[in-house]
Amino acid sequence: MEQAAVIDFYRYPPIGAEDWRYTFATGRVRSLETTMLPRSAFLDMANADDFHTALDMLSGSDYADMQSAATLGEAENMLLAKRRMVRNLFIDLMIDEDIAAVLRTRHDFANMRLAIRRVVTEKAIGLDYSDFGNVAVEDLEEIFAQENYDRLPHYLREAVEEAVLSYYVDKNIRRIDYAIDRHEARYRIQKACELGGVFLLSLFRTEIDLTNIRTLLRLKLADRPEKDHFLPGGFVETDRFVHGLDVGYEALATLFYATPYHDVVEGGVNYLTSEQSFLRLERLCEEHLMGFLRTTRALAAGPQPVIAYLLMKENEIRTVRMILTCKNNGLDTRLILDRLGE
Repeated sequence: MEQAAVIDFYRYPPIGAEDWRYTFATGRVRSLETTMLPRSAFLDMANADDFHTALDMLSGSDYADMQSAATLGEAENMLLAKRRMVRNLFIDLMIDEDIAAVLRTRHDFANMRLAIRRVVTEKAIGLDYSDFGNVAVEDLEEIFAQENYDRLPHYLREAVEEAVLSYYVDKNIRRIDYAIDRHEARYRIQKACELGGVFLLSLFRTEIDLTNIRTLLRLKLADRPEKDHFLPGGFVETDRFVHGLDVGYEALATLFYATPYHDVVEGGVNYLTSEQSFLRLERLCEEHLMGFLRTTRALAAGPQPVIAYLLMKENEIRTVRMILTCKNNGLDTRLILDRLGE
């Protein structure tokens, strides 16, 4: 279900009304938000001399137990365990199971990408699937081992069929991702409309826009004028992204001036043209999404703060892992700071 590309807000879209059924859940996540790492903690970790010093920077935080990690592998396992706890808490706090199920489909689609890639490349099915989706990992492995896709939910079955057909057009592995992305975007928009969730619709449409911005700049850098890879359903019409492929880098910021993403595009383009890197683009996309999620703090109660906490905490865990990985591999501190936005 495609939405009309209409932007009737300045920076962030609406988040919907309060729902007093979530009074306890909202209070719980409000309390947990106070334990989240401040920006200064990430900067201290980035400026640390080495991996173990960066770990020491987490003392006194929700990640203090990670100081006992001797290797990056041990630290990653602890972060995975923490992420699992956050996701389980989300399930416990969500009263509307349909909303929780829609949020969990992102893991189903991610698992589909991995599974289809392994089928078409004839690689053995591994164990790195997300166990937070609606389809159990054990069932998924059996389904693909037997090639019995009828057991998949209809939205995943259709995605598998299109992804496989797209791949065999020219055996381009990227076509799998594009096909899955299209199905995921369309399905999530449709479900948000069915559930009547203003916040979910705003969230999904914002994510589509940010994905299209990333796709635009990656296609331009690779000099690939593939105009059918932009996802419909966002706030910004796909024609604007298609037009962006035909103009120079210097005109892109102007092209998006009347959208909420002017700063994202301008900053991402400037860094890309000077450093040939997407570091700042990724940071700006992340900051825009986190900024939108933080607007839910204006609500006294509702599913919105619970969803926002899940996504913000997952992002925090990813950032900690990113910094520790960079420190373990001896990456230049300047690059880490560029990614963090210092």
